Amino acid sequence: MRDVLDHLRPWYRDGERFAVATVIDTFRSAPRLPGAAMAVSAAGEAVGSVSGGCVEGAVYELAREVIETGRPAVARYGVADDDAFAVGLTCGGIIDILVQPVDAATFTEFDEVAASIDTNPVAIATVVSPGTTLGERIIVWPDRVSGGLGDATLDAAVIEDAVAMLEQGTTAVRHYGPRGERMRDEIAVFVQSFAPPARMVVFGAIDFAAAVARIGKFLGYHVTVCDARPVFATRKRFPDADEVVVDWPHRYLAAAIDQNLIDGRTALCVLTHDPKFDVPLLELALRTEAGFIGAMGSRRTHDDRLAQLRELGLTKAELSRLASPIGLDLGARTPEETAVSIAAEIIAARWGATGRPLSNTTGRIHGESVDHLQSVQPE
Repeated sequence: MRDVLDHLRPWYRDGERFAVATVIDTFRSAPRLPGAAMAVSAAGEAVGSVSGGCVEGAVYELAREVIETGRPAVARYGVADDDAFAVGLTCGGIIDILVQPVDAATFTEFDEVAASIDTNPVAIATVVSPGTTLGERIIVWPDRVSGGLGDATLDAAVIEDAVAMLEQGTTAVRHYGPRGERMRDEIAVFVQSFAPPARMVVFGAIDFAAAVARIGKFLGYHVTVCDARPVFATRKRFPDADEVVVDWPHRYLAAAIDQNLIDGRTALCVLTHDPKFDVPLLELALRTEAGFIGAMGSRRTHDDRLAQLRELGLTKAELSRLASPIGLDLGARTPEETAVSIAAEIIAARWGATGRPLSNTTGRIHGESVDHLQSVQPE
């Protein structure tokens, strides 16, 4: 919706109903990713794209129908038939499309959501299962929610997942039972996050870094690998990373800070375990807002680093933010096992969890974040 938002604002202000068609799921080689949108005005103007031209005509007709009836619809478009004239995707993919009516009566929060898309994270969770609740939605901001899906336990499960997806900037369909059961699939909910992916920066182009970059990408991070040695920092060695940067780590981090790329969702993984890289890098890192800062090395290396950082004037509070040696105690040996232990520590730090086996804990499994959001949910 972000791509067509400038067109939607005046349509909404005019008070006439329009339709927004959104890609909610794709299979095989579909041309557009979930979240791609096309909109049709009451006057018949169309903006945006859901498939790069393959099925826009059929989606346009469905959007006109939705404007007329005021009822949302879901449609699947797959491979065209053999004569290549039927509606379908010539690339061989499959896309699912949600088409929703939008006006002051059906989407009262539109102006607030539109403003948030420009400036603040927001997620929209919409029921996309055919049935009486198709199109029902919950809107999730970091500090509040609006709307509901008709059942408090379902709302709680969806809000919890939306918070996590908003944290990572991911968009996808999630499935639930009628009371929010995650092992069932009667109810499909499309969660669209309007937030950039969280960043993971891996310093040190070693084998362990390749595994950490791979699992970071799997978790939804925008992953950057940085190393000052061009022979090691190559795209071939780190195919899963979004960026591979050849630069001194502290110099790269300083530039990222200047560009406001480091925030509370950022994970900084220092795997260089070389003082000439580590110390100037950590001096900067521990003074940022990064949500996780971890460094690899032995306990002796850790003690030596702390001593040097103290000499540079870092406070006890700043040093306490350093997770070193990085990773949870899983007995990891291989780069892949080590990456799992590092990822587990990052996840635990993000949600304030203990990292202990769930079999040794009691009470709620997923903490208190949803309880807080529900406390500010409108009646």
